[in-house]
Amino acid sequence: MIKTTHDSELILGGEPRVSLLPPEVAAEARGRALRRALALVTGGVMLIVAVGVAAAAWHSAQSVVRLADAQSVSAELLSEQQTYISVREVQGHVDLAHAAREVGSATEIDWKAFLLDVRSLLPADVSIDGVDITSSSPLELYPQATSPLQPARVATLDLTLSAPGLPAVPEWLDALESLPGFADASPGSIALGDNGGYKVGVKVHVNEGAFSGRFSSTADDAADATSTDETE
Repeated sequence: MIKTTHDSELILGGEPRVSLLPPEVAAEARGRALRRALALVTGGVMLIVAVGVAAAAWHSAQSVVRLADAQSVSAELLSEQQTYISVREVQGHVDLAHAAREVGSATEIDWKAFLLDVRSLLPADVSIDGVDITSSSPLELYPQATSPLQPARVATLDLTLSAPGLPAVPEWLDALESLPGFADASPGSIALGDNGGYKVGVKVHVNEGAFSGRFSSTADDAADATSTDETE
């Protein structure tokens, strides 16, 4: 009689506990799985590299397009500059002429208007018989007084005046102080005239306030403003 223990009990249909295949078969299966994993990893890396290369190529192409656009704009600007270069040259000549005119007229005094002012300040019975004018120029400074108490001057008028009676020279000098650009005045000689009157010499020094400034930048700006107001 054969007696079977619990440990050696035969179970039909259960999971086999021992592989009966040769070891080479299991190794080959593991190799195939490893190769599949390596293939997937390699494919993923290649895909990432391809995407990076494509992105870099796209950015490079966009940079080339932007560079071409910028070069096109620069070429258009240069072309427009060439179109208006003659206008700039003419404007440069005009500006130079304006500057030369301003410098050349910097010491200009409207002597006609100035003498009319002198005439209006003198008594009605006093006449101007002679005028000798010495003034500065744009290329030469006017000689100044050696005394520090005397004011700066840019021109001198030596007036010869005629009066029918005894002249009131101090009153004349006081009246002349209201002249534009007046610096100082001093009496000269007093002598009897041919017709019984008196000949009086008066020296008048004039400062920069007498300059007309016809072509100065300030005068041009004022003229432009006036023209603009009239247009509006």
